[in-house]
Amino acid sequence: MILTWDIIRRTIEVLWLINVGLAIWTVFRSHRDISSTWAWLLILSILPYVGFILYLFTGRQLSHDDIFSIKTEQKKFRDRFLNEQNKLLRIHDLLPSKDQSPRSRRLVELNLNNDDALLTFNNKVETFVDGQVLFKNILKNIDQAKNSINIEFYTFYDDQLGNQVLHALEEAASRGVKIRILYDVSGSRGTHPSFFKKLRQLGGQAQPFISTAGNRFFTTPRANYHLHRKLVIIDNEVGYIGGFNIGDQYVDRSPKFGHWRDTHLRVVGQSALLMEIRFAMDWNTSCRKSHLPKYNVDSLIENFKLKVVQSDNLVPMQIVSSGPDNSDFGIRRAYEEIIAQAQNYVYIQTPYLIPGDSILEALIIAAKSGVDVRIMIPSMPDHPFVYRATEYYAKYLVNNGVKVYKYDNGFIHAKTIVSGSNIASVGSANQDFRSYQLNFEVNAFTYSSKLTKELKEIFEEDLKDSTLLTKEYFDNQSNWRKFKQYFSRLLSPIL
Repeated sequence: MILTWDIIRRTIEVLWLINVGLAIWTVFRSHRDISSTWAWLLILSILPYVGFILYLFTGRQLSHDDIFSIKTEQKKFRDRFLNEQNKLLRIHDLLPSKDQSPRSRRLVELNLNNDDALLTFNNKVETFVDGQVLFKNILKNIDQAKNSINIEFYTFYDDQLGNQVLHALEEAASRGVKIRILYDVSGSRGTHPSFFKKLRQLGGQAQPFISTAGNRFFTTPRANYHLHRKLVIIDNEVGYIGGFNIGDQYVDRSPKFGHWRDTHLRVVGQSALLMEIRFAMDWNTSCRKSHLPKYNVDSLIENFKLKVVQSDNLVPMQIVSSGPDNSDFGIRRAYEEIIAQAQNYVYIQTPYLIPGDSILEALIIAAKSGVDVRIMIPSMPDHPFVYRATEYYAKYLVNNGVKVYKYDNGFIHAKTIVSGSNIASVGSANQDFRSYQLNFEVNAFTYSSKLTKELKEIFEEDLKDSTLLTKEYFDNQSNWRKFKQYFSRLLSPIL
């Protein structure tokens, strides 16, 4: 057979049509939002066959079995308290009188109805913005633990800090403390299951989140649907929640990033127990594949009683979760509510600024309505495409009246939002598509004038190490950099 140009051209056309057909079948067989659907169609169509390799790593969704398992665990643990909480909502407007305002009541009710997020009251809260100070306190609490330590992190690295934390956990296990560790495989790259071998020998348990990788040398990486939560719960009463992970870069040991600026909360009170229930749901979901024993918290739930207390030193708090296992978008909708109802100011810190249309419009409407909207982003990238997309949206927001600052004193990784007299959120969720709907996140939404004032002052202190971005700043960038920003923006639904 003689290959002519006409035969070659027709062969290419047939292969391209096959590729397009496979692309359509691959994308539409799973439920996605419109922007993600078109982004994947674009990639699979313009990158024949190579695009399918990218999809294998970044586009695969969770199995129906995984989602069903997660939902089953959530329903099992949460339904017990909803009637009691709704009764308190009717009788007391749920919040103590000193923290009542139309905005806070709306947000509390939204989180309760949208995410079944119970509100607890007797929480003592301490704020940390420095990793070395934070982990000094965590290690101290680990050394003092008597009964149980449950740890859930996106990143648990096998490095200096990781080994320091692990050795403290091994010491606790040797004292008879029950240890459970849940980590994300991709977020903990380089951490082999054998890293936890000694801990297991001492009776501790460690497993990756909904993955078989804990018992294998290789598993197909998944770029999406990560366990992005960062939780530590000790003896059912001390909880840590925020943006820090376990790794040297988070305690200023990375030459690339220098000072790592993040925000974490230490909570002593009933919300720590709700963090533990969140951990238990994630742990038990993962046990389906690892075959480790499930965590039975029935005794904890049976003894749990909601108490309405009022004190300037206590913080009313809701632990709100979100993830690809549901379409309620608990954290994103809470963000939208805070921004939409803002009257004076909204301060946001986020390492990644790739907001969905609803958040984007809410920010612009607030700014054009006279609200002081300020957003702080890093001055350097940790993911090139993500940072260029962040720059694109920063420019768009600046041109629409939002004040955007770049933090110059290292890398800012905090995920905070502060607004009004008593509303704030600290957690793991960034302002991007990935946190809104691709990853498993958890935030603490708080209703305390004292804590809100503290977080606002922290933001204002960070402004001293930041640069206000202007229209001229973006106009003076090179054409190549602008092209990368526009191109990255096209991929924003899947970044």
